[in-house]
Amino acid sequence: MRLNGEVSCIRHEEEEEEEAEERVPLTLLAPPPSQKLVVGYALTSKKVKSFLQPKLEGLARKKGIIFVAIDHCQPLGNQGPFDIVLHKLTGKEWQQLLEDYWEKHPEVTVLDPPAAIKHLRNRQSMLQDVADLNLSDCYGKVGIPRQLIITKDPSSIPDAVNKAGLSLPLVVKPLVADGSAKSHELSLAYDEVSLSKLDPPLVLQEFVNHGGVLFKVYIVGETIKVVRRFSLPDVNKCEPLNNTGVFQFPRVSCAAASADDAELDPGVAELPPRPLLENLCRELRHRLGLRLFNIDIIREHGTKGRFYVIDINYFPVVEISKYDMLAIVKCLAMNTYSLISSSAWYKASSKGDFLAVN
Repeated sequence: MRLNGEVSCIRHEEEEEEEAEERVPLTLLAPPPSQKLVVGYALTSKKVKSFLQPKLEGLARKKGIIFVAIDHCQPLGNQGPFDIVLHKLTGKEWQQLLEDYWEKHPEVTVLDPPAAIKHLRNRQSMLQDVADLNLSDCYGKVGIPRQLIITKDPSSIPDAVNKAGLSLPLVVKPLVADGSAKSHELSLAYDEVSLSKLDPPLVLQEFVNHGGVLFKVYIVGETIKVVRRFSLPDVNKCEPLNNTGVFQFPRVSCAAASADDAELDPGVAELPPRPLLENLCRELRHRLGLRLFNIDIIREHGTKGRFYVIDINYFPVVEISKYDMLAIVKCLAMNTYSLISSSAWYKASSKGDFLAVN
């Protein structure tokens, strides 16, 4: 399938690696020869397994970047020294350890600041920056679905929904997005009676038909990767709903739900325009103060340029290819040495889209 009018050729793996090296100059990825870049990481065991793959560590080592595990039960000052602290842990104790260390060592780069990450752990605040942005240009318009926050008293939900003018069915999501299995639970409420049986605190989002496909946009520093994922099927809102009650769905948009190789209607499968994503990601990086996150985007079915951001996640688990590795290494190096690329890095393929953002 064509992607923004460009098609990448199929090459042998060795040729791809050589080409990747040419796209990202070695001077951009490597610290000065006399220095080593020490990255302390405090991650869950699941994140360590998915992120710190041997190939990534090997590539980083060639560029002078060394990964060192952090004992989050001990003061950081007794460990290191670190040039960068890469983390995805929750809890007040860890946050206090990190803040104490950062106060004493302001020269250390923290990816990312705890206060900025906390902003994404609540679905009420998570999408506010997108709503305030209300991005609209010649390439399309980006907003958020109409939504309602419910913190208590489920019996009042039907009246609250009517007063807000929301249309059924409604997507039901937990208010807290802390990375736990529960925070990823997703339901669809089809009728008013079922609304009073929900379990607050939660977010009710108006369902937008989107052809059963969403776009996961991964942001690593100034690099973007876009992949397609299967999502919830469309609902015919012109006819009385045959379904009633609340239906729970397995976790959608995960890697197992990849739609990159599926035969899809071109109007559904076409990726959001590159300039639109560049503008959106640039603004969100600035507003959120984050370097490692992803946004879930849907296109309203039947439109060409009407997009909605429905979720934002910090430091998501992603299948790491050699290009993802280069992007991560580049992000780490740039954060400490503020090196600037002499040429844009862009790779288009049927499985995703790497975009250079200025």
